[in-house]
Amino acid sequence: MAIKQYKCPNCGGAVSFDSSIQKMGCPYCDSEFEIADLDDYQNELEAHSREGVCWTAKVEEAPGWDDSELDGLACGACPSCGAELVGDENTIATVCPCCGNAQIVKRRVAGLLKPEWIIPFRLDKKAAQEAVQKFCNGRRLLPDCFHEQNRVGGIQGLYLPFWLFDAKARGHIRYRATRVSSWSDARFHYTKTDYFSVVRDGTMGFEKIPVDGSDKMDDDYMDAIEPFDYADLKDFKTAFLAGYTAEKFDVPAEKSRDRAGTRIKATMEDEFARSVSGYVSVRTESSSVDVENGKVHYSLFPVWVLNTPYKGKNYAFMMNGQTGRLAGRLPADRGKCWKYRLLFAGVSGAVLTLGVLALRLFAADWYHPALLAAAWVLALATGFGVVRAWKNAMDTALRKTHACEYAIPGSLSFKQKKDRFLYSTLTKIPRANQNPPGGGMRAGGGGRRR
Repeated sequence: MAIKQYKCPNCGGAVSFDSSIQKMGCPYCDSEFEIADLDDYQNELEAHSREGVCWTAKVEEAPGWDDSELDGLACGACPSCGAELVGDENTIATVCPCCGNAQIVKRRVAGLLKPEWIIPFRLDKKAAQEAVQKFCNGRRLLPDCFHEQNRVGGIQGLYLPFWLFDAKARGHIRYRATRVSSWSDARFHYTKTDYFSVVRDGTMGFEKIPVDGSDKMDDDYMDAIEPFDYADLKDFKTAFLAGYTAEKFDVPAEKSRDRAGTRIKATMEDEFARSVSGYVSVRTESSSVDVENGKVHYSLFPVWVLNTPYKGKNYAFMMNGQTGRLAGRLPADRGKCWKYRLLFAGVSGAVLTLGVLALRLFAADWYHPALLAAAWVLALATGFGVVRAWKNAMDTALRKTHACEYAIPGSLSFKQKKDRFLYSTLTKIPRANQNPPGGGMRAGGGGRRR
């Protein structure tokens, strides 16, 4: 029979039974543990050693195409980026909305998966143009010539492919938490730290987490224009494509589910962490999520797209064609950046210099020559900080990390909440010397129960 080896929760060293105290003891850090507590803790580690997301998802069988529906569709391929676009024969794009290439090669419709759902356009082209203009106005760092090259009239309406994931997820998260108490006597200041293993195990439901199925579209943009209002979700009909084009998905559901899983995991970690309270510090030791009954559905969502080239680089704007939420990236003029850095640094430096000189005149005891250098360092930091903030505001395409909007209300249910005491450490510092070399001394008593 194999002998089970126990590891110290404090330092990771091998622990053994100490007959003198009738407990498990660590010879490396002098921690002591009750046998039952250590056994439970070790079993918990072995049972949930895996981290990450384990997801089994299947694609729901979509209804097939009718011959009459396919007869009214045309397909185009962009020779530049490879995007495949679908629309009716009269409205297939002549300019690729994915990269701005001006040539689309028409080809026969083939291998097209019929979407289950579609959200129709609610906002028209004029609203999209006005939103882009508003986004660009007032940007002090924007190159002067960018407005001239910004062909707002070239904005296009495009239905983009999205995978919608449903899931019931079960999470198991283990934390290391501490409580601290302190007291003093005539000789020492004492600090006792109690360590706990905190376990949260529960389930949470999610519906229609969107992940774009286009490799040509930047995921940051797609996430930034969320959320879509699912109240407008309708069964797909080819009539909705009239006047617009739709991109065929080129990222399969199996490759998209990892992004959905990452958002599910982050959301569950936040919700579970809210249930851990009463501690001075809490640190996640392990986190795993299993998805049960995962399903995914293929849908098309409306997006207004504009591509604007500037100095050999493409700058894109994308607006949610239903809600109007816009994401975009704008170029920053290098000359203007330095102009405003120096301007803010100069103004801040002048004000701070006057303050330092006033200090020298009216409060000489507080004055030091190094204050003048510190004032100009602060002034330069101010100038660079302001410009950095302006540049960040010119890029609103940010990736989503959570799926809070898609969590089913009231679906969070805990199967297990366990807070287990592990061990204690005690430090004492002589009252006559608050900060002795070496940071004080450590006493025994590790693992003593409260």
